[in-house]
Amino acid sequence: MKIIDAHSHLWLEQDTTVNGLPIKSLPNGRSIFLGEEVQMMPPFIIDSRNTAEIFLSNMNYAQVSAAVVVQEFIDGIQNDYLAKVAQQYPDRFKVCAMCDFREPGFLPQALQLIESGIYSGIAIPGHRLPKSQKLTDSEFMQMFAAMEKKGLFLSLCLHEDNWQIAEAEEVAKTFPNLRIAIGHFGMVTTPKWKEQILLAKLPNVMIEAGGITWLFNSEFYPFEGAVKAIREAADLVGMEKLMWGSDYPRTITAITYKMSYDFVLKSNLLTEQEKKQFLGLNAQHFYGFENLVELPYIKNMSE
Repeated sequence: MKIIDAHSHLWLEQDTTVNGLPIKSLPNGRSIFLGEEVQMMPPFIIDSRNTAEIFLSNMNYAQVSAAVVVQEFIDGIQNDYLAKVAQQYPDRFKVCAMCDFREPGFLPQALQLIESGIYSGIAIPGHRLPKSQKLTDSEFMQMFAAMEKKGLFLSLCLHEDNWQIAEAEEVAKTFPNLRIAIGHFGMVTTPKWKEQILLAKLPNVMIEAGGITWLFNSEFYPFEGAVKAIREAADLVGMEKLMWGSDYPRTITAITYKMSYDFVLKSNLLTEQEKKQFLGLNAQHFYGFENLVELPYIKNMSE
């Protein structure tokens, strides 16, 4: 089984603001996050640089062949660094570009990023957009048209109150050849999550599970509620529409990277074929990964 992570993050430094509150890297894996000091990454990352090389070490240990790197406003815009990552590790990463979509006038930069040929997708943290801003606004629709033409995919997280559902559906129907991945498994622990899952009934829409262990953090490993939610979602739209994602590195402050997927492997609620689909096959087809690396199992010294 070749495993693909459909939702991860990389950055060299966090130094930004969201809603007027600071987010800034501190030593030892910590950050100021919206005015509060938090453990953003494992404490052994003492310089707080969330690099591709550290991630690759985790991926190799956990036998994860490839990963999609998305972006989020809370990490700041990482286009320059991710361009280097894409060029240096083309068989291991597909990376997303991002603009500050909260500010009007982003379209020229977005078109430049699309035309560069460096990025595989565009990430929109839609859940952080103001309610007055629509995914169907003119700048977005022009950007989506350019993405569809160039074959880029859209990584899209939606607000848990689901006031963006109709907008996302209109985008998917207007651009039927634009591949769209809905993130955070529809904000699965919130009341209206299945409305986001049902978007995957559209042929160009998939659901990825980035952050599912964060959303079920209160029940902790082996995340039985998360597996039941995966089963429910598969019954709604089919397992072929679902993909695993870790939300690395934030999720591995509480668990190891391997634990962010092996709870799926150990579950008896999914068949072996469904596990293969969810953990790799669906993402390989959707994102177009080729030349996936074979990673041998290296036993722990304590085994």
